[in-house]
This record gives sequence, structure tokens and C-alpha cells, in this order.
Amino acid sequence: MSGKGKGRRARVESDDEEEEVLQQTQNGAYDEEEDGEGAEGDDNVEGEGSPKGRKRARANTQGDARASGSDNKGKVKAEPITLPRDVDGYIPGSIVRVQLRNFVTYDYVEFSPGAYLNMILGPNGTGKSSIACAICLGLNFPPSVLGRQSELQSFVKLGKEDGHIEIELKGSKGRPNIVVRRTLNSQTKSSQFTINGANVTGKEVNQRMQDLNVQVTNLCSFLPQDKVAEFAAMTRPQLLRETQRAAGNANLTNWHDTLIESGKELKVMQEKLEGDQARLQNDQQRNVNLERDVKLYEERQQIEREIEYLDILLPFKEYLEALHLYEQTKAAQRPLAAQLEALKKKHAPYLQLQQSFKAQFEDISRRRDALKNSSRLKFSNMRKRWDDAETLDQEAENHKSKLENLRQAERDRHKRIESMKERIAKLKKEVASPPEVGDTEAMKQELSAARAASQGITERQRRLQDSQKELVDQEMSLKAAIDDNQRKLRQLDDASHRKLQALVQWDRDCGDTVAWLRQNRHRFKMEIFEPAMLSITVPNQSFAASVEAFFGPNELKTFVAQCEEDYQLLNRLVADTPEALGRKARINTWFRTKPHNQNPQPPLGVEELHRLGFDGYALDYVDCPEGMRWWLQSALNLHRTVSVIIRVDPTQAMNVLSRNGSISYVIGKIYNNVKRSKYGKRLAQNQTREIAPARNLATTAVDPNVKRQHDQAIAEAQDGLRICRAEMDKLSEEDSEIQTEYREAKKQYENVLAKRDHATNLLRAYDRAKLNLTSSEAELQRLHEAPSVETERTQLKRSILRLAVQRAEILGDYQLLMRQAIKEQADCTRAGIEHLQVSAKKTALDALCHDQKQENDEAMARFTVANQRYKAAKLDVREKMRISTAKLDAASEPTKEKFHELEDAGPGNGDPRSAEEIEAELGALKAQLEMNMHTNAGVVEQYKQRQLEIAQLSQSIEELEEKMGNVQDRIKRTRDKWEPALMSLVDDIGAKFSSAFDRIGCAGEVKVAPHEDFDKWSIEIYVKFRDSERMQLLSAERQSGGERSLTTILYLMSLTAHAKAPFSLVDEINQGMDVSYERTAHNSLVDVTCEADAGQYFLITPKLLPNLRYHNRMKVLCVNNGEWLPDNNASGNLMSMIDGYVQHKAASRAA
Repeated sequence: MSGKGKGRRARVESDDEEEEVLQQTQNGAYDEEEDGEGAEGDDNVEGEGSPKGRKRARANTQGDARASGSDNKGKVKAEPITLPRDVDGYIPGSIVRVQLRNFVTYDYVEFSPGAYLNMILGPNGTGKSSIACAICLGLNFPPSVLGRQSELQSFVKLGKEDGHIEIELKGSKGRPNIVVRRTLNSQTKSSQFTINGANVTGKEVNQRMQDLNVQVTNLCSFLPQDKVAEFAAMTRPQLLRETQRAAGNANLTNWHDTLIESGKELKVMQEKLEGDQARLQNDQQRNVNLERDVKLYEERQQIEREIEYLDILLPFKEYLEALHLYEQTKAAQRPLAAQLEALKKKHAPYLQLQQSFKAQFEDISRRRDALKNSSRLKFSNMRKRWDDAETLDQEAENHKSKLENLRQAERDRHKRIESMKERIAKLKKEVASPPEVGDTEAMKQELSAARAASQGITERQRRLQDSQKELVDQEMSLKAAIDDNQRKLRQLDDASHRKLQALVQWDRDCGDTVAWLRQNRHRFKMEIFEPAMLSITVPNQSFAASVEAFFGPNELKTFVAQCEEDYQLLNRLVADTPEALGRKARINTWFRTKPHNQNPQPPLGVEELHRLGFDGYALDYVDCPEGMRWWLQSALNLHRTVSVIIRVDPTQAMNVLSRNGSISYVIGKIYNNVKRSKYGKRLAQNQTREIAPARNLATTAVDPNVKRQHDQAIAEAQDGLRICRAEMDKLSEEDSEIQTEYREAKKQYENVLAKRDHATNLLRAYDRAKLNLTSSEAELQRLHEAPSVETERTQLKRSILRLAVQRAEILGDYQLLMRQAIKEQADCTRAGIEHLQVSAKKTALDALCHDQKQENDEAMARFTVANQRYKAAKLDVREKMRISTAKLDAASEPTKEKFHELEDAGPGNGDPRSAEEIEAELGALKAQLEMNMHTNAGVVEQYKQRQLEIAQLSQSIEELEEKMGNVQDRIKRTRDKWEPALMSLVDDIGAKFSSAFDRIGCAGEVKVAPHEDFDKWSIEIYVKFRDSERMQLLSAERQSGGERSLTTILYLMSLTAHAKAPFSLVDEINQGMDVSYERTAHNSLVDVTCEADAGQYFLITPKLLPNLRYHNRMKVLCVNNGEWLPDNNASGNLMSMIDGYVQHKAASRAA
């Protein structure tokens, strides 16, 4: 069997669709004709899970659980038997052919297994377990059966879009085989099924698999590689259920489910019966106690009826009293209203005259105010005209002053004319003699030449400086390289730094925390010890591997604090917040308070330890800070772990060291972990493993190649530094020469520049004299052309005359305004006198009206009080009428009749009591009612209701007792069939199991462990591998991995004779076995699976021992798959190679 595979990694994750199919299978949707069989691979029995688990089961006459809607109700399910073997040797349902395309590691492969034992061999990673995956998925069983993740598309080979699994199953005798193909897609979880080329659904595939009794979900029939460890860890009740499903009468599971459900139903009934009986007794007792309350209730009812009558009578009496008060207030209110109306008529003329005086007073006030405002405006205009006259007078005075200053201005003009003439004569003399400056063009050329020479020298100096800068940068770079390589050499010599670098590569968070902690030690109260990988050393390196064996990865990366405060602070800064590293880090921290004056003691003294051949305790070979020793003792027990380099007697060492409890020790390269049971003889159990060479606690040597590279880099940098410095010396000499040339060129340039500047200054002075001459002549002309003084004097006189005319006009306006203001003042005075006269009349009338108003107010106050009383009495009468009517309407019929009798008796023959007397009597009755506080208003209803409940409970208890009798009968009938069949099956399996163990010199036994709860019945497997031991229960903790594997395979072999599945599979069951166990297991497997009536069996293993037992019926399939197979199918064909070898041997013998 060969196939090509470029990729070796299968993406195995979760597949929701397949999980749903399995759930439907387990919940009874697999086959509605199944009569109560539990979910495959599920520990829970039906009835304990979801309501969707199955249809409600009832017991038939045979004691079996049946779905209420099943067509097979009342029938015992026929035992599924192995269908007759065909002439080709295959049992219907067994696998005839498997074809895979783009599946996990396979590009394409097709092979045909045999009808009996099929041994699939191949190195690790070639795809052996992928065949188990293909069988499971191809027959529509979920990936969870494989113990792996369940993304269906993950099984398509990497880089491929799709693939398929094709499995050909043997059909019934005389019928064609069943070819099931499942097509997978790498982009989706969905897949497509075909059976013999026709498209079908997953449920149809499930139905066909159930018809053939294929049991991939049963660990007893199909044990993938990732489920091997789960078999030993399987609960004993679960082992019983899986054994029933894999072998024996098919109705065992149905009977068991019936017993489980009936047992639970019986327990529920018993609990309900006990509860109902207790409730019945309680209700009867409570009704006896209620008889006294019933009497109290009747007394209370009488009081409540009397209170109800008085509640109606009281508002009626209050209504009559309120009606009497209303008539009294009405009689008092009417005269006061008439008196108030007469006063209003009497005082009406005075009020009208008062309003007339008020209007006249307001009109005169407005007219007087208007006259006052007009007078104020006239006086304001008079002030403004007066100010205008003052302004004109000031302007006339200014013109008079200018007229006086004209004579002095004329004398100043003549003096300026004479001065300007003298300056013009001097400037003409300067302009007449121009300066001699020589050839200016020659000066410019000479200056340009000097400037060009200076610029050339500057450019050379700039290039030289750039070269010097490059050399300086090169020198700094070489020095930095030398320093960096010297630092790296020092770090290579520093073991602590090397360890820190290794820690950073291993765990970045831990390494960054160490670096941060070294810079922030001041923030902690006490020292925080760095992880053991950095802070612990083993001086004697021969013990480094032994000591490191006691450390796990987390212990090597644990930070140890010495106080609670530092422990909390470190976790807060680093792990809980990003304050320290800028992110939240995952680190291991530890702190425990050390008991005062208490040091843990080792199990043995040093001398006794040496007598056994041990070198000492692991703690003796460790150098660490004193504060770390408490952690090594309390967390790792290094003071109790023993190490030895030479060999000692393992049995003696185990017995002596573990006599006081569990202990760990190292002998040579073997790590031993001994535990003693807390019960019975406290036998020791030893788990061993080989220790790896020390890596984290070893002192690593410096790599000479790395050190040589750094030395060579330093030498090359130093050579470059010497060359660089020589170049810099040459450039310095060249720089001195350039500086000398630059100084000479600069001196020449400055001389030419001074000569040019002198000539330029002379020319500028000449030009400036010419400009001054022109401006002076223009100023002289302006002075000569200035106007005469007489003209200006005439203009000023005219202006003074004009101002005098304007002042006269203003004075005329002022006189007019003054006359108008005098007239308005007279009118205002007359209006003021008139205002005073009207005001006096108004004041006198107001005093008279005030007295009248006071008389009216007193009358109004008396009327208001009487009217309020009248209205209040009126409202009170209406409210009392409403209350009494409402209470009468709400009263009971007897109370209404009693009240109507009172009304019919007439006013004189009614109840003589007043409202106050009735209210007092009502209060007394209510107080009497409140004293009866323990009376329950619904006591009679409760009493009667409880009487009904007592009758119902009595009937329910009778019916329940009858049902319990039926369930007990059902349990007895079912158990009488199930228990003998189960015992017979387990006894047969146990006999085969014990015989298999006897053949290998060990002991084994299989028992049924009964229990009062049928779901806790279990199968217990007891084994003994040593003569000194007692029979021990098989568990995942007690036996070694090889012992558990051997027990598993022998138990499965014991089941084979009873197996009903058409094929079984075991994947790498021989892993962890020693040679003798593996040989025994193989030979037993061959004997059992190659019998004439055995079914198809698959054994997947990566290795085989030499000289094993083989049988003609078994078939060996070798997996030839990997990355380096040739593309040509003819090359590398294993069968062709074997045929060629056989032919070669035959030819050699013939020769």
C-alpha cells in the first residue's frame, strides 16, 4: 500500500455538522425502530438527558423499554447476529477496499484489506492513523470519535481544493457490495455522500451502517490512537455498557436501559409516596388545629356585620346633623347679603365724582409737564446759540493776531534769500572742479579676479573639510564596531547574560520582566528573586541534569517574592496592568509565608542516605540566594529529592525512601516518582522516565567560532582606524597650505576693495554737490515768487468783518428765544396753580370715599364669613349624602334591609343615638375586632379546601402504591432476564481474560460489580503483574502505560469471540509495552483474530518485534508514503520489489 504525500500536517479541528449527526444518532434519530438502546459512546442512559433523547419508553410484557410509537411494541428485539460469511471469506459489513484522494498525507492510495487480521505497518508520520480517520469519517461517524479536533475540511490535504474517501463494504451473501464515497471540500464544512454512485444523505448512510451493526463509536470495537489512553480511564459503568453493546445478547442494553429507567422511576415514586404521606398527615393535623379558628371566625363575622351597619348609620346621622347646620348658615347669610347691596347703592355717586376728579387731575398734570419740557428746550437752544457766538469771537481774535505777525514774516524771508545765494555760489565752485578717480573698469576687473581666486581657495577648503568629515565618521564607526565586538566578547564570557538571552528566546514576557526588574529594584520592599534559570547554579555539573529533572518549565520561570506586599505589587505592575512593560505579561510568581523557626526535614539522614549508595539530596548541589531555599523546599521538595550518579539497588532504594510517604529520586539517568497507597498494605507504585541532558542549569561553553569572528572584526576595525588616522594627517597638512593661500588672497582682495571704495566715495560727494545746487536754486526761486504782505493783510481784514456779521445774526436769534421762554414760563405757572386747586379737591373727596370704603369692607367681611360657612355646610351635606349612599349601595343585603327599616320608622321613631355616640360605639367594636388578631378571614375556605386535598391525596397514594407494585414487577421480570445473561457474558469474557493472563505468567480477572442503582452497575478488571503484588483494580493512575496497554488488548481479545461488529480496529495499542508484553499481546491477537469464525480486525502499529507468530489468514499492509517518493508509480513499488526478490532467490536456487 503506497501513496504520495508532499505535506505531512493534517488540519484536524471541529466539525459541527458531523457532531450534529452523531448527536442525532445518539438521540434515537438513527433508527426509530430501535427499542430503547442507549446513545453510542454516551455514559448517560436514556431518560437522563435532554427531552429530545428518545420517545417516552414504556415496559412491555417482556420487561423491555419500548418507544410509545414503535411498531415493534411488545416484541423482543431480535439479537443481531453475524451474517453468514461469503465464499471469499468476508463477513457482510467488513471492509473490502479503501480508496483515498487528497486525504491528510495521501495524494492517492487504494488498498484491499483481508477478511481476518490486517496488520498495518509504517514509520511514524506516514499516515497509518489517517486510515483509521478515513474509516471513521467515510462511514459518517464524527471526528470526535477519533479524539481529535473536528473541522471536517481540515482532513483535505494542504494545498488541495477537495478530496474523497471511498470505502467498499461487503454486502449480504448473494448481493452486491456497498460502495460508500464521501467527498470533502477544503473551503466548507459540508460534504457529499454517494452509495454505489447514487447521491444519499448522511442519515441514509447512518441507517445502512446500523443495519450492518458497524460500531465505530464503541471503544471496545474501534480504538483509535488518541483514544487508547481513554480506555483505561473509562468509567467502570461505561465499560459495562460498551461491553454489552460490543458483545452478547443485543437486548442486554435494552434490558439495562429498562432497569435504569424503571429504577429511577421507582425511586421517584418512593420519594413522591413518602412526600405525599407526610403531606397527608400534616394536612390532617392542620385541619384539627383549624377547628378552634373556625369558631373565632364566626364570632368575628358577627362583629363585622355590626360594624358594617354602624358604618352606614354614622354617615347618615352626620348627614342629618350637617343638613341642620346648613339651614342655620343659610338663614344667617341672606340678611348680610341684602345689607351689603344697600351700602353699594348709597356710596355709588361719591365714587363717580371721585373718578371725575381723578381724570381732571391727570389731564392738568399732562399739560403742565408739556409746558415744562418746552421751556427746557428753549433754554437749551439759547445756550447753544451763545456758544456759537463765543466761537466766532475767538476766531476773530486769531485773525487779529495773524495781522500783527505779518511784518516779522517779511523780514525773515529777506534773510533766507541772502543765505541761499551764498550757498549756491559755494556749490557752483565745487561742481566746477570734478575729482580724479582713475580707471574704474580696471578696478572692477582687478576686484573680480581677487574674488575668483578667494572663491577657488574656499571651494578647495570645503572639499577638504568634507573629506575630513568622512574620515571622522569612519573613525567613529570603526571605534563603535570595536566597542560593540569587545562588549559581545565580554557577554560571551558572562554566563548570566547568555542565560538571560536564552530566557528571552524561550519566554519573551519572562525575559522582559527580568530586564525591567533589574532597573526597578528600588520599587520593592525586599529583593524579588529572578527565575531559577538565572538565579540558581549547580557548581558540580555532573548533577546538573539530575537537579534540572525536578524542575518543570513553569518552575524554571517563576519569580519568587519574600513578602506579600512585593508579591501583589509585582503582579499588579506586570501581569494585571501594562504599567511596567507597556502590555500585560503572563509570568509565574510565588510567595508563601515561612513558618517561624520551622525548617522542613529530609526523610533520611545523610549517613543513611550514603549507606544506600545515594550521593545526597538535590538541594545540597544547588547554589542560590538564601531567600530562594524556602521556595525550593516548599514548592519543589528539593530537600526530599535524592540523586545519585552511580547505580544502586532500585528495589531497596524505593522501599527505604518511600516508607514515610511519596518521594522522588534519580538513579543515573532514570527519574523515579514513588507513591504509596493510603489504604490496605500501602504498596508502593513507581513511575519512571529517562531524564534529558541539562539545558537550563548547565554551564555552557563559549563557541570558539563566534569568539574568533568577534576578534577578527576587532582586528579589521583597528587596521581601518590606523589607515583613517594616516589619511587625516595628510589632510591636516593640506589644510595648513590652503589656510596660508587663503590669507594672502584675502589681503590682496581687501587692498583692491579699499581703492575702489575711495574712488566711489569721491564720485558720490561730487554727485551730491550737484543735487544740492539744483535744490538750492529752486528754493531761491520759490522765495522770490512768494506773495506780497499787503495781499494777505487785506484777506485777514475781510475775514474779521465776515465773523462780526455772523455774531450779530446769532444775537438776534438769542433775543427771540428769550422772549418765547418768558411767555411759556407764565403759562406753566398758571397750569401749576390750577393743578394745586384740583389736587386739593381730589384729596378731600378721597378721604370721604375712604371712610365709605371702610364701611363697605366691614360689611363685605361679615358677609364673606357667613357665605363661607354657608358654602362649606352645603358641600358637607352633599359629601355626607354621597358617602352614606355609597356605603349603603356597597353594603350586604341584610344590612340594607335593617337600614331601610330604620328609614321607614320615620323621623321620630328612628335610632335616637347621635353621630358622636354611634362613632364611639363603632370605635369600641373595631377595637374588639382588632383584639381578635389570630383569626384568619379565609380560615373556613382553607379548612374546606384542605378537606378536599386530604381526599385527593388519599386517592393519589393508593394509585401510586399500585403503580409502584407494577414497576417493581417490571424490574423483577427484566432483571431475571438481564442479570443471568450479563453474568454469563462477563463470566465467559473473564475466563478468556484470565486464561490470557495465565499464559504470560500474570493474573487477571473480570467481575461484575452490582449496585442498588442499575446505572452504577459496572465491570471491574483486576490485574497482577508481579508475584509480590495482590490483584489490583485497573486504573489510569495505578498501572504503568505498558501494563494498561497489555490489559486493554487482552480484554479486547476476550471480547472478540462475542463481537457482533463486522470489523474492529486498534491503533498503536502496543506503545509503551516492554518486549515480553508486546510479544504476548501480538501472539494472542493472531490466535484470536485468525480463527475460522473470527471477524475482520485492523491492527495499526509503527513497529514489530522480530520472530513473531504469523498466520496464513492474516494480511500485512505496509504504508509506503512520504515526501521523497518518486513521481513514477513504477518506481518504489514495494510489492514489485518483494516479487523481484522472490524471483531472484528462486533463480539462485535453480542455478
